[in-house]
Amino acid sequence: MLRSPLADHPGLASEAFVALGTLAEERGTDSAGVALLSGRPVVRDTRLPAGRADARRSDMRHAACRVVKGRGRFSEIWRDDLRPHVDASPVVLGHTRWATQGSPFDLVNASPLVVPGGDGPGIVATHNGDVEAGALRERFALPPATGTTDSERVFQLLAGCRRPADVTQVLGTLVGRAALAWVDRARPDRVHLARAALSPLAIAMDAEQNLYWASNPRWYREVARETGVRFTSVVMLREGTYLQVGLAPTRKRPVPRVLGRAAFQPTARGWDTDPRVWTGFTTQDMERDRLLLRHRVVAEQEAVAC
Repeated sequence: MLRSPLADHPGLASEAFVALGTLAEERGTDSAGVALLSGRPVVRDTRLPAGRADARRSDMRHAACRVVKGRGRFSEIWRDDLRPHVDASPVVLGHTRWATQGSPFDLVNASPLVVPGGDGPGIVATHNGDVEAGALRERFALPPATGTTDSERVFQLLAGCRRPADVTQVLGTLVGRAALAWVDRARPDRVHLARAALSPLAIAMDAEQNLYWASNPRWYREVARETGVRFTSVVMLREGTYLQVGLAPTRKRPVPRVLGRAAFQPTARGWDTDPRVWTGFTTQDMERDRLLLRHRVVAEQEAVAC
């Protein structure tokens, strides 16, 4: 969620965020997490994070960012004492994980991930999907990883991007399924959203101009019934779309808007087109999305080599 400074009822948006996290359990229950960003830019963060962690739960404080995550369902890691912090956070990232690469029992593989960025402070990021991480390691000189997920490899590359052209170049190299959301800690007033091949990503805005992103458009309809939040628009992002969203000036105060858009060619493997991509979708939503797919498909040998 990217919060609008114009919102009169910040608690409603927080309620919608928690409801979306609970609904997202249908797409993953191996682990879950929440990243709370204060909106303060970080020039470079070389300190070790402070907080507490064990084998199942962690609550770590990085500069201007707090990340709470754990093994199991979103509803199991969510705590009511986090609610005031969500209310006060300009940007909040949530994630539920279905492990495809990397052990589901190792908490370092759970998202949101805090990934260093070379000379910069790095990014806070989430990824739904499964891509060829080995191909990325062979093609790019990547630093040692802290975990064993494909997600971390993707975000190591994106953490070094400074221009939209750099971002789309990285996104164009991905082979597999990917929907991504990340925040550059040097520019925490902007959120980067991208849909590569297949993995769905739906963007919504409510009547108070808070901006949300989630995997399933149906969830917004359910959240509206459960919370009273009224969504004024819900749009499925097309494959091969990269967006920068942030606060744009108006005559009153800044409000969330799309600040930049770029396209790239998404690439999938033959086995990626599986009905499980649309887990939890209504038949109508799934058919509507499938009509707009535009990825290219590579053979197994090419997927591994590219």
